[in-house]
Amino acid sequence: MTAAKQSKSYLYDSSLWGDKDVSSGKAAKDENFPVGSLLISRQLRPHVQAYYDFARVIDDIADAETLSSEEKINRLNAMETVVCKDVPAPDRADVLTARYLYNSFIETGVPVDTATDLLIAFRQDAVKNRYETMDELMQYCCYSANPVGRFLLHLHKEGPDTFPASDALCTSLQILNHLQDCKTDLIKLDRCYIPLELMKKYNVKVEDLLAPQMSFSLRKVFHVLLDHVDVLNREAEFLPRLTQDRRLRLEAAVIVYLAKFLAQRLRNEDPLAADVKLSKKNVLYSVLKSFRYFM
Repeated sequence: MTAAKQSKSYLYDSSLWGDKDVSSGKAAKDENFPVGSLLISRQLRPHVQAYYDFARVIDDIADAETLSSEEKINRLNAMETVVCKDVPAPDRADVLTARYLYNSFIETGVPVDTATDLLIAFRQDAVKNRYETMDELMQYCCYSANPVGRFLLHLHKEGPDTFPASDALCTSLQILNHLQDCKTDLIKLDRCYIPLELMKKYNVKVEDLLAPQMSFSLRKVFHVLLDHVDVLNREAEFLPRLTQDRRLRLEAAVIVYLAKFLAQRLRNEDPLAADVKLSKKNVLYSVLKSFRYFM
């Protein structure tokens, strides 16, 4: 068998792709901070949508309750092959997201590692469900969240001076999301991103996340993590000032404000008792306050 035939056989192997799409049913409207905002220029929105669709599919693969860890890894590896190379692949909606993003990278020159770094995180999700230290969590965020911001910056031709503030914002959003979903993640996926070392310090057990309401000790753990988020958000405040594209600058400013609002809500509300979400008032205020960056 030739190398070309081996490659084609590999990509069509049903043990790698499975026989159907794996979808959570989530859409952009379900996210706190949808990537494909109307603030992005119309010309670039198709590329942002291609990236979002790919990220949604690989996230769904990593979170699929019906797939084994090995099946998840196989599918994620196959998706990486398609997003990196012009190779044959099944003509199916989930797989085509990788093909569309490959074409987008060719057209825009955005580095492919903004996609492959996400795959590193989602492979980790397939096999790892606990985080011992804060350093482990931050390393995970480097791959699960920061590539999203860097994709947008590369797409808008922004300079590397914007990367540190963008990374801080994306990591902040990821930690906030973990705190929002801590109970759901444990119930559905047996996954806990809150560092075990930190919980042990305050005599908190993973099972405490299943309680109907938050204990005083768990609230302390949340405050420590939210203090860290506050530091990240202060660093993220530099992003709108460094961003050259006006529309992206406005988008960044809005998201920084929203991250601060969500952090405050998580300090005052209990995600074990009820969903903690941004309000329409939070969103309106963030947009109005951010218009000074559009000038």
